[in-house]
Amino acid sequence: MVDAQHPPEVDRAAASRKAVAARRARASLKRDIATRVVRPQEVLRRAAADSTGPAGTMRITEFLTALPAIGEGKRDRLLVELEISPVKRVGGLGVRQRRALCAWLDTRFPEPTPRAGRSRLVVLAGPTAVGKGTVAAQIKAEHPAMLLSVSATTRPPRPGEVEGEHYFFVDDAAFDRMVADGELLEHATVHNRYRYGTPRRPIERALADGRTVLLEIDLQGARQVRRADPSATLVFLLPPTWDELVSRLVGRGTEDAEERARRLRTARAELAAQSEFDHFVVNDDVARAAAEVAALAR
Repeated sequence: MVDAQHPPEVDRAAASRKAVAARRARASLKRDIATRVVRPQEVLRRAAADSTGPAGTMRITEFLTALPAIGEGKRDRLLVELEISPVKRVGGLGVRQRRALCAWLDTRFPEPTPRAGRSRLVVLAGPTAVGKGTVAAQIKAEHPAMLLSVSATTRPPRPGEVEGEHYFFVDDAAFDRMVADGELLEHATVHNRYRYGTPRRPIERALADGRTVLLEIDLQGARQVRRADPSATLVFLLPPTWDELVSRLVGRGTEDAEERARRLRTARAELAAQSEFDHFVVNDDVARAAAEVAALAR
């Protein structure tokens, strides 16, 4: 007869592994909240849907201090204001508490409201290593009627990149000339190192012909396009998790440790600006993400 007070060793080992996995999942989720990979309102939605998952089992104190610029003092004052016990887990919040917390989050971390109408000029941006180029290439392959703009850049080609297909690779003097002659719709220095820009003429011709144009650019460029054409549709590509973003950057092996650190600092700043965009798409599967972006463009 099995002693309920002392389960078999194999059961204790399995329970220990499960507990460790749960702690790691919550820790990963806290990093996602802190880096804005996951919006806090989405965490509440996940907790409401599954109280036993990482979001549901996270303590409310951990959730609030994971939010950007929320320290323990502000957290404790908020808990008193919302009448939420500090021992509560996010999945255990009552309906009134969840609504009050969500209302506070909406004022502090507002979610974007997609604008009415759609432009044929679509901008796809996101942090480094999120897979913008891969998603854009998938869209180009499946929707040949859509023009995928080719950027000019001063950085050297990576292995496998083709001139005129992936980028127009130019030197600084040629880039300066393009800027001076007004040939670029937008341009920016990315990661404090190389310059990128979008040639204007192919885009203007395609739009005049009634085609949809997809720009795969960085945050600075997206802001410039929005200023030049306020009707442009801005789509922000998100990684599934912060850990996955770091893994992708390390895994592609095209940057040294110093450059990776620089790009990750930039990625944090880019993720913090995602509220400037009209739509979010999570790149957890390239085909699905490409289909979602293409649907927004049509």
